Amino acid sequence: MPAEPEDNLDSVIADLVDDDGDENTERDGSPLEEMQASAEVEFSGPAVQLTERAADQIRRIREDEGLDEDLCLRVAVEGGGCSGLSYKLGFDYESEEDEVIMSQGIKIIVDPKHMMYLKGISVDYPDGLDARGFTFDNPNASETCGCGSSFAT
Repeated sequence: MPAEPEDNLDSVIADLVDDDGDENTERDGSPLEEMQASAEVEFSGPAVQLTERAADQIRRIREDEGLDEDLCLRVAVEGGGCSGLSYKLGFDYESEEDEVIMSQGIKIIVDPKHMMYLKGISVDYPDGLDARGFTFDNPNASETCGCGSSFAT
C-alpha cells in the first residue's frame, strides 16, 4: 500500500531537518539552518496572508459548495512537484495542534510542521487572461517551478 501524503511529507521534513537525533548539537551553518534562523529572527508580519482576491474566491467556493461554517482554510505543503515541495489548499477542521491565522476575515489553519516552509507566504487569486487560479508568493523558496505550485528551500 502506498504511503499517505502526510507520511511522505514527514519523511521529507525529517530528511531536511535531521540532526542525527542529538537535540543539543550546535548549528553547522547549513543553508536550511540559516534560513530557519533568519526566518525566526527577521520575519515580522502575518505568517500566512491572503490577498483580497484570494479571500473573495475562498468565500465564493465556501458558498458554492455549501460548506460547514466550522471548516477552516488549511494551507499546507506536501512532498512532490517539480521542485520538491508542493502547496496544498483545502478546507479542514481545526485540530489542537494547528496554528491559527486570520487574514482578510478568513480563518487559516497550518500544521506547525509546515510553518517553516510557509511563514510569510502570500496567497493570491489572479483572474486574468494570462493567469487564473491560486498563486503563492513564498519568501522561503529558493527556487520555484514554472507552474508556481511547487518550490524548493
